[in-house]
Amino acid sequence: MDYDMLVIGSGPSGRRAAVQSAKLGKSVLVVDRGRRLGGVSVHTGTIPSKTLRETVLNLSGWRERGFYGRGYRVKQDISVGDLVERLHKTLDHEVEVLQHQFMRNTVKSARAAVKFLGPNKVSLTTDTGDYSEVGFANALIAVGTRPHRPRDVPFDKTRVFDSDEMLELDRLPRTLTVIGAGVIGVEYATIFSALDVPVTLVEPRNSILDFVDREIVDDFIHQMRDRGMTIRLGSAVKEIRSKPDAAEVELADGRTIRSEVVLYAAGRTGNVGSLGLDVVGIDADTRGRIKVDPQSFQTSVPNIYAAGDVIGFPSLASTSMEQGRVAACHAFGVPLPPPPETFPYGIYAVPEISTVGQSEEQVRESGAAYEVGVARFRETSRGHIMGVNTGFLKLLFSIETRRLLGAHIIGEGATELIHIGQAVINLGGTVDFFVNNTFNYPTLAEAYKIAGLDAWNRMGRG
Repeated sequence: MDYDMLVIGSGPSGRRAAVQSAKLGKSVLVVDRGRRLGGVSVHTGTIPSKTLRETVLNLSGWRERGFYGRGYRVKQDISVGDLVERLHKTLDHEVEVLQHQFMRNTVKSARAAVKFLGPNKVSLTTDTGDYSEVGFANALIAVGTRPHRPRDVPFDKTRVFDSDEMLELDRLPRTLTVIGAGVIGVEYATIFSALDVPVTLVEPRNSILDFVDREIVDDFIHQMRDRGMTIRLGSAVKEIRSKPDAAEVELADGRTIRSEVVLYAAGRTGNVGSLGLDVVGIDADTRGRIKVDPQSFQTSVPNIYAAGDVIGFPSLASTSMEQGRVAACHAFGVPLPPPPETFPYGIYAVPEISTVGQSEEQVRESGAAYEVGVARFRETSRGHIMGVNTGFLKLLFSIETRRLLGAHIIGEGATELIHIGQAVINLGGTVDFFVNNTFNYPTLAEAYKIAGLDAWNRMGRG
C-alpha cells in the first residue's frame, strides 16, 4: 500500500503533521513502535512531568504555604500511589483524545519498527515479527529522543535512574541527587523539593538555563536555595556508584554526595539508530539529531522531512507541533506565511518560568537603548489573595520605538501569563498599550500594567 504521507512517530510533531496532511485530503499512515500512541510527550515527557507537578502542588499544599507557613500540608503522607493514580488517568485521556482525532480525520496508524529501504519505501516489523513494506510520496521523521545514558553511569532503577525511569519509582526517595540542571533536571529537582525531599542539584557548568534572562535565573536559584535545596554549580561528576544502602556521586573536586536516589538528566539522544538513515543518505550527529532546512524542515532528501526533538533546539512540544504542521504543508505545496520570530518558552519547575522575546543580555548586546519595567506579584491584590510572596514580571522596551522587546516571568501562572507579552511583541505593541488598557482586577495579569507603568515613568510620554 502506498501513502501520500508516512509519519514515523506519534508525538506532537507527528500527530500535527498527520492531521494537517489528512485535512489536505491526503492518505496518511502513522507508525509508532510504542505500546500506545502519543510518543515521548504523552508517555514519559511533557504530560507525565507536568501532571506529576500539578499533583505534587495540590497534595503538598505548596501554593498555600505563603499563608499557612512552610510546614503546611494538604495530605500528610504522600505516596507514589497518590502521584501515579492521577498520572494514569491523565495519560489514558490523552491517548483517547489522540485516537479519536486520528479516527475523525481518517488517519491510519500501526505499531511497528520502521526501516528505510529507499527514498520512497520502508519496511515495518511488528513485535511478533510480522514484516511488510509500505511506499510513500513524503515521509516525516518524528521519532523524538530518549535520555542520554553514558556507559559509565550505573543505571539500575534502584539507586540510579534516568528521567523516563523516575516515573516508575516505587516510593518517594528520602534524599535525591539530580545530575544536570537543564530544563528536565530543574523540573524534577524542584518538584521533589516541593514534596520536602532534600535535593542536591549538580551541574558541571557554572551557570544554568543560559537561554533565560539572567535576572530570572538568579531569582530562581535564590528561591531554590531559600527552601533548602543544595546547588553545586561548576561541579563535574567523576564517578557515580550504586551501593546497597545509598548512591554516591563523587565530584571532580573530591567531594562525595550520598543520597538514596540519583537522577541522571544530562541531555537526550535522538531515536534514529534503527531507522536505516544511511540507506537514504541522511546523516545524524553524535547525539542522533537530524539536520533540516529551518524553513521547510526538509532533510537532505527533499521528500523526507524531520521535526520535533529529533532536530534539536528548541525541543518544545509547542514548537514541535508547528514544525510538523509546516512540514506537511510544504510537502503538499501549501504556502504558509513566515512564522512570527518570537515564541514562548515554558519551564514547568516550581516556581514556573516563562519567557518570550529578547533577554536583557541580548538587548544590551544589540546596542539598542532600552528601559525595564518590573512588577512583583506581591504588589498585586491577586497576589495577596493567593498568598504569593515571590515571583515577578520583567518587561523590556525600546526607548526609540517604545516597543516591547521581551517579557520574562518567574512565579505562579508564568506559562499562562506569558501569552499577553507574546501577543504584544508579535503585533508590534508599545509600552503605551499597558498604560492605556484596562486589565481585570484582581488578577496576576495586572502585573503587566504595573510593569508597564514602571517603565513608562522613566521613559515619559515619548
